[in-house]
Amino acid sequence: MNEVEIAKVRNGADIEATAALVWEFFDFLKGRYPEMVEDIDTYIERQEVAARLADFAANYNPPYGECLLARHAGSPVGMVMVRPRPDGDAELNRMYVRAAARGTGTGRALCAGAIETARALGYPAIRLGALDRHVEAIPLYESFGFRRVPDPIDPDAGNSRVILMRLDLSGPPLD
Repeated sequence: MNEVEIAKVRNGADIEATAALVWEFFDFLKGRYPEMVEDIDTYIERQEVAARLADFAANYNPPYGECLLARHAGSPVGMVMVRPRPDGDAELNRMYVRAAARGTGTGRALCAGAIETARALGYPAIRLGALDRHVEAIPLYESFGFRRVPDPIDPDAGNSRVILMRLDLSGPPLD
């Protein structure tokens, strides 16, 4: 897979493609972790995923949030969302890359885009939560400088399967 284009989600077609990727992401998680289907469904409900997607612009466009869509040869292959947290930091949310695009640098490009987007929106830091078994994602996040942290305001903080990570954005922009 050659050139991947990363763009901000602004129009109806991109919003539809992103929503499809979000649901595909949750289906992927349920398939990979069948013993966690009930936990995943509870998370989807608690996070009001359907309602947030239905009012996409209010949740994932500036001034507070942003969504980036990765395309290869015009087809959507991945996405990541950046949204505000109650503590004033940004959250890297629901990063997902389709199987056909894994190993191509798409995840790295999306992660870098999310970090720079959070910095441009003025957030002091960006946080994320990843399941401890996301063995592909955790090293990627660590390669950008994310560090594991406790997070008492996050509802998943007591879930030992969730690794919480934070990156201070006060440093220089990524190359």
